Amino acid sequence: MTDASQFRILHTMLRVFDLQKSVDFYTRLLGMKELRRRDYPNGRFTLVFLGYGEEASGAVLELTHNWDQKEPYALGTAYGHVAIGVPDIYATCDGLRAAGAKITREPGPMKFGGTSAIAFIEDPDGYKIELIQKNAAAERPA
Repeated sequence: MTDASQFRILHTMLRVFDLQKSVDFYTRLLGMKELRRRDYPNGRFTLVFLGYGEEASGAVLELTHNWDQKEPYALGTAYGHVAIGVPDIYATCDGLRAAGAKITREPGPMKFGGTSAIAFIEDPDGYKIELIQKNAAAERPA
């Protein structure tokens, strides 16, 4: 199994129906700061990251707004994933696979751009956990 001493929770993602109302709630009412925002026109979604401090040192909240959503999400489908940063996504997935974890998205580059490699696994209840390696090689090193 991979040494987990360098792992940390990066963010929790929620799908939101009305992005501006959600950003207002978390910033104005709960005092979070908008840390970054990015539109993905090819994927037709926007990501907004909110938090109480910098992403480099603490976990943040990711709001995902899917542009074509026609009605609010049922609470059961609002959950997205918990993200955990890892130093080597390929070795981590190899170790998790060997330990019997279910990998639902093999490690590789993010589909819609960026310099991170991602993978998804499922916990025993089927909840998604995203693994992220920042500034990763586009493909698995040889």
